[in-house]
Amino acid sequence: QVQLVESGGGLVQAGGSLRLSCAASGRTFSRNAMGWFRQAPGKEREFVAAIDWSTSYTSYADSVKGRFTISRDNAKNTVYLQMNSLNPEDTAIYYCAARKASYRSIYSAAYDYWGQGTQVTVSS
Repeated sequence: QVQLVESGGGLVQAGGSLRLSCAASGRTFSRNAMGWFRQAPGKEREFVAAIDWSTSYTSYADSVKGRFTISRDNAKNTVYLQMNSLNPEDTAIYYCAARKASYRSIYSAAYDYWGQGTQVTVSS
């Protein structure tokens, strides 16, 4: 079992930046692939970014590519999402997720553990 707790969300103006953190506890973290997803009001949950256990391989949604960066610190059992050049379309609840497998996936159904989410609101 892996417990995930997100933090770092908040209100930011368009063009600003935020860094989300996801602290993991429980079973071994370093071998889990991790992902970030988001859900805006009235919309389905969508993929944002994912990273393999090794940190060498990442994937991004086209809508965030070049603006967001996912990273992880296995020594701290934490995964991060650095979000730059934010725009109102990025407003959503952001969820951290972990796979039992070591390799990343862009599909939410592939993830076994989820955090409670953190709200990100971008004002225009």
